[in-house]
Amino acid sequence: MQKLTLLLVASALLLYSCSHKLDLIPQQNTTSEMALSSDASVKRVLRGAYDAASDSYVLGGNLMLFSELLAANGEIKWEGSFTQPREVFNKKILVTNSYLAEGWLKSFQTIHIANSILSALDVVTEKDRERVKGEALLLRAIIYFELVQLYAPPYSAGNVTTALGLPLVLSPTVSKSDVKKISRNTLEETYTQIVKDMTEAEEILPISNGVFLNKMAASGYLSRVFLQMGNYEKALEFADKGIDLATKNGYDLVATYADAFNNAVNSREDLFSIQVSEQDGSNNMQLFWSVPEYGARDGDVSIEAKHLILYKPGDARLHFFYTSNGAARSGKWKLRYKNISLFRLAELYLTRAECNIRLFSSIGDDPADDLNLIRKRSGLIANPNPSLSDILHERKLELAHEGQAIHDLKRLKGKTDGVEFDAPNLVLPIPQREIAASEGALKQNEGY
Repeated sequence: MQKLTLLLVASALLLYSCSHKLDLIPQQNTTSEMALSSDASVKRVLRGAYDAASDSYVLGGNLMLFSELLAANGEIKWEGSFTQPREVFNKKILVTNSYLAEGWLKSFQTIHIANSILSALDVVTEKDRERVKGEALLLRAIIYFELVQLYAPPYSAGNVTTALGLPLVLSPTVSKSDVKKISRNTLEETYTQIVKDMTEAEEILPISNGVFLNKMAASGYLSRVFLQMGNYEKALEFADKGIDLATKNGYDLVATYADAFNNAVNSREDLFSIQVSEQDGSNNMQLFWSVPEYGARDGDVSIEAKHLILYKPGDARLHFFYTSNGAARSGKWKLRYKNISLFRLAELYLTRAECNIRLFSSIGDDPADDLNLIRKRSGLIANPNPSLSDILHERKLELAHEGQAIHDLKRLKGKTDGVEFDAPNLVLPIPQREIAASEGALKQNEGY
């Protein structure tokens, strides 16, 4: 039986050559047994999984871009000539959108590679086995979480037991005939699997793991998932745990807001980043958000006055924007060949503050203290008695244009461009080629 796994694992070993478009069924003679037959080969495949995840269509920028474009609300504008992002910005998305089709395919390629690693743990040396398992589990869960937030109704809309989530593919042995049988699990089942994978990963990952996924990243992502689910007790638990682990192991907020971005190496604030260099990695946030002066396109995304007026005059974050090509630009994605920070410690302080104030508690620290750590760095005076609204406003400014916009808007049941949080056109369509390949097993989202 020819397996999708064979191609994916072989491609991982080749570190995903950008010049080769992957076919659904492998043509290589490589077998999964050969590709995953030793400790060294499994670890090479794990590196390939990170490489697949960092593709420009996945964590290398596009999923973050889509979140921001969907939540634009007059605060950012797509000015580029590419029609695929414009469809997302206009919330009039075609099921044949090629960016979505490639993003879906490459996301599931990453998931399949993670599955292959998890199936071959017996050949990994005992001292590294749990680390390798934890990285594969967490990477799979991160991809599923990013996808479910965009391609399924929001958890906050309810009906999680009947609403469609994602197809949960947890085995590497998917044959050509089986591809046609894959259907979507419920939203509840999808989130349950994400939490399960992340929880196990958090238990077994090491604190120190170079630039790769570690225990703090797992705690951070669990806090993010539970926050999206409205489970403030668990979001608080893992935000507090992540902060505690991080601060005891050399992590901290960097001195200035600008220091957190445009870095060639991880800063002490980064819990997880996509590594980008001249030789490897993609940064489509820089490509679309920056300008030709810095090796990008023509400034496809501009920052509008409606966003800029949200900042106080002395806020360092306001002064981090710059003007080029006649419009304001985000300084976060200015420079070429710099890492993409996917999770910063600052987010955990804001999550802990939000959850504590919602729960009338002070676990880990007082909400005001957590909030004022962020405000102080930005040059703002302390807020001794913040409200929930104050904390949410600070979160919006601190994490602006980092790929969280539509996810926060949906969990908070807001509006964007007059569109309600649970409107069908704030959910991306399942790519038409996937619907066709499944011969109807995959159901399309409402409105498409």
